[in-house]
Amino acid sequence: MAAPLKQGEFVGSLDCGTTSTRFIIFDKYANIVAQHQIEFPQYYPNPGWHEHDAEELQTSCETCIDKATEKLEAAGFTRDSVKAIGITNQRETTVAWSKKTGKPLCKAIVWDDGRTKNVVAHYETVLRETGLEVEPGVFKKGEEGIAALRELTGLPLSTYFSAIKLRWMFHYHESVRKASEEDDLLFGTVESWIVYNLTGGAEKGLHIIEITNASRTLLLNLKTLSFDPVLLKFFGFKESMLPKVVSSSEVYGHVDHGALKGVPIAGLIGDQQGALVGNKCLRQGEAKCTYGTGAFLLFNTGADIVTSAHGLLGTVAFQAGAGAKPVYALEGSISVAGSAVTWLRDSMKMIATAQEVNTLAEQVPSTGGVYFVTAFSGLLAPYWDPGAAGLLIGLTAYTTPAHLARATLEANAFQTRAVIESMQLDAKTRLEHLKVDGGLTNSDVGMEIVADLGGFDVVRPEMRESTALGSALLAGSAIRFNGWDVTKPETLAEVNTKGNKTFAPSMKEEERAKRWAGWQKAVERSKGWEEGQDADA
Repeated sequence: MAAPLKQGEFVGSLDCGTTSTRFIIFDKYANIVAQHQIEFPQYYPNPGWHEHDAEELQTSCETCIDKATEKLEAAGFTRDSVKAIGITNQRETTVAWSKKTGKPLCKAIVWDDGRTKNVVAHYETVLRETGLEVEPGVFKKGEEGIAALRELTGLPLSTYFSAIKLRWMFHYHESVRKASEEDDLLFGTVESWIVYNLTGGAEKGLHIIEITNASRTLLLNLKTLSFDPVLLKFFGFKESMLPKVVSSSEVYGHVDHGALKGVPIAGLIGDQQGALVGNKCLRQGEAKCTYGTGAFLLFNTGADIVTSAHGLLGTVAFQAGAGAKPVYALEGSISVAGSAVTWLRDSMKMIATAQEVNTLAEQVPSTGGVYFVTAFSGLLAPYWDPGAAGLLIGLTAYTTPAHLARATLEANAFQTRAVIESMQLDAKTRLEHLKVDGGLTNSDVGMEIVADLGGFDVVRPEMRESTALGSALLAGSAIRFNGWDVTKPETLAEVNTKGNKTFAPSMKEEERAKRWAGWQKAVERSKGWEEGQDADA
C-alpha cells in the first residue's frame, strides 16, 4: 500500500523561454522538488524571421504544469502543497488574438525577429520629418523627436520592441488589421497570453501585462508606468486592444483548470528581470548577465531612471506590489549568445552537442587571430545597428574548428565587456563582479574567457535556475510565503545558499587590450552590411 501523500509548502514557477517551457516547483530554500520541461516548435519562414505558434506555446505551458505536479505527487507531496505560482517569459515576443474567440490571429513574432527593419526606418523618418506630438499641436522633430521618444520610454526605435512588431502585423496580416477596426483585437506579450488562457480564455480570462514586459513595448511611459496616449497616437493603436498594466508581485487571479486549478497566480516578470531578482540583485549597483539564446545584462539603478549616453536601455527592474515604487535598471542586450553555439551544431555540423563547443575550444589557447561577430540579426547594445551582419574574420590556412569554437565563446565575452563598459560610464561606478546564470554558464572555459577578456570577476551560483527562481520569489513575496519580501533582501537570506564559484581574470592587461582592439575593428567591418538590401522586410 502506497504511503499517504504529505502536505508541503512550495512555490511554482512557469518559465516560458524562447525554445522551451519549464515548470519548476521550489521549496523555501530554492531547492527544486519537481520540474518538467518541453521544447516547442520554432518557425523560420524567411531569413531573419522567427515565429512561434501561440497555441503550441500555451499547450507546452499547461503540459509542464500538469507533468511537474504529477512528479510532485510521485515525490510524496499533495498537489495543494503548491501555494502560488509565478510566470516568467521571453519578453518582447508579440501576440495578437481575437477578443471574441480567444484564438491567435497570426503567429507570434519572437523578440529576436529582424523582419521589421523597414518599419523602424519608417518611424525614424516620421520622427525626423513630422515629429512626435508631445502635446496637442506641439511636435518635436529630428533629434529632438528621437530624444523625446527615448525620454518617454527609455528605449530607441528598434526591431526588438513589441510595438514595431505589432505595426508589421497590422500591415501584413489583414486579420489583425480587421480585428483592430472591429475592436476585436487583443495585444499582449507572452505572459499576457499565458495568464489569459490559464484564467479562462475568451470566456473569463484576464487581459493583463506585467510592468517589466510593458516597459519593452515602446508604448509605456517609464515615469507614469502606464501606456501613454502620445505613443499610442504615434504608432496608430487603439487603447481597447491594450492589457491592464500590473505589478510584478500581487495575486492577479487563479488557475482556472488543470492540475493546479485554484492556485493563485501571484508573480509575473520578464525573464531577464526575473534573473536579476533570482540572483538577488535587489540593491542599487548590483548586476547580472543571463547567457541563454541571447545574453542580457541588467544593472540595478534603484529608484532612479538613468538615461544612458552609451547605447543602453532604461527599463523597469521590478515592482514589488500594486502600490510599491518601481525599481529601475540599465540593460544591455546581446541578440546572439547560445544561439551561436546552436548554429555551430545545427547549421555548420561542427559539433554534435552544444556541450562539445567547450571541449573543442579548450584544444587551443587562443583563436589564432579569428574574430566572430555574431550579428545574425543585427547588433543590439551598445551598437544598435540592425544592418550589421555576421562576420568571421582573421581566417587563415592555420584556422581549425577549435579556433572557431573558441571565437564563438569569445564573441559572448567581447559583447559582455562592451555592455559593461557602457554601464560603468552611465552609472559612474566600477563593477566589482558580474553574477551570471543561463545555459552557457555551465561552461567553465566560457566563464574563464568572459573574466579574462572583461577584466572582472565572474560569479556563478551553484543553483543556476535564476530566471525561474525570480518569478517564484515574487509570487512567494505576494503571499508572504515563509516571510519572503523582495523589498527586504534580508528575508531571502535562506534562499539559494548553495554557494558560488568565482572566475577571476588571469590574462595580462596588455594582451586584453590588444584583443579588445581587434574585436572593435571586426565590429566596425560588420556594421551596415545589409542597409538597403531588405526591401521586403
